[in-house]
Amino acid sequence: MSTAVIGSEPYISDDDVVSRMPGMTKGNLAQLRYTGKGPKFYKPSPRVVLYKWSDVQAWIEGHAQMRTR
Repeated sequence: MSTAVIGSEPYISDDDVVSRMPGMTKGNLAQLRYTGKGPKFYKPSPRVVLYKWSDVQAWIEGHAQMRTR
């Protein structure tokens, strides 16, 4: 797992995000970024995308379902 720490919570890579989310792929995550439907992310340079796990968890919790559609 690769992390960068700035402040109190480490930033994680897209590889780290998909390794913690069963069924998620890097391609799915990239598409969610592109459409603006995914978790909050940070882009400190053109080729670097970082996340905070707390932002990913908040995004997951925001998609909780009570029934199937």
